[in-house]
Amino acid sequence: MTASNEDAESERDRALVSPGERYGDRFRTNLSAEGLQAKVIEAETRALARTFEDLSRSGDVPRAATLILGARRRYITGRGKAAAYAELLGADLGATLSNVFIVDGRALTPLTVLTDVRATDVLVAFTMRRYREETVRFGELFHRAGGQLVLVTDSADAPLTDIASAVIAVHTHSASYADSPTSVAAACHLLSTLTTASAKGARRRLAVRDELAADLHLHHPEGERHEPARSEEAVFDAEGDE
Repeated sequence: MTASNEDAESERDRALVSPGERYGDRFRTNLSAEGLQAKVIEAETRALARTFEDLSRSGDVPRAATLILGARRRYITGRGKAAAYAELLGADLGATLSNVFIVDGRALTPLTVLTDVRATDVLVAFTMRRYREETVRFGELFHRAGGQLVLVTDSADAPLTDIASAVIAVHTHSASYADSPTSVAAACHLLSTLTTASAKGARRRLAVRDELAADLHLHHPEGERHEPARSEEAVFDAEGDE
């Protein structure tokens, strides 16, 4: 696909704002499951390649990693589907960095965070179209209070791009009715990897986590076969055979 065709496709995609509009445009009754699968795979592969190409050229991910490393407190937020991306990044960063907090509106609310924002704080905000108002407002107020903002979004023209210290823009065009999560997840992985690679004490924290995980018996022993439970009748029959 040529650059002009990709641009035209992106413009058409951005015009289809809601999942309902995209469903009506992309799904045809005469399209087989195999045909749809091929279209989705092709679209996901192309979106991921374009995202990596843009990020390699822009230097936005290393810039964001530097901001996260330099922060004293690291907040991560996203609402709706974007909440899953916030959880993903938080899980990876929380394993190797201290003071990583998910602002989910329940255990930790924007109101609580905004009452004590320092210049050494950073907020990583995930916002994709149709751009949840609570995330946009939270980002604006966090920036106004003096904190640094890292934005992960799907457009260079998205809300908060004008005030963010680093903007990680990903391609989310898909052949499905739902915008693609593939490039967003890849950006999370890239950001957490770059951040962890330069984090002081990351190896020590991971070693301690391994020890504690063993003490807490968090994981099923590797190599140990798990025998399925037998019913009482089966046990009785086995005993009788002996």
